[in-house]
Amino acid sequence: MKECPSKKKNLANCNCTYEPCERKGICCECIQYHLKMNQMPACFFSDGAEKSYDRSIENFIRTRS
Repeated sequence: MKECPSKKKNLANCNCTYEPCERKGICCECIQYHLKMNQMPACFFSDGAEKSYDRSIENFIRTRS
């Protein structure tokens, strides 16, 4: 796959703390991956909620209400 032209800009706004992630900064791949896993990407969570690594839809709803 071609390098994402927006990766540097995306990384400036990415709050994902999972360091070995190969999709970090490549939002289209990140979103596809997490939706396939029935999860939400880190950027949908607050910084505090993201650090739990619980990317479940249930946790998203719980931390947003």
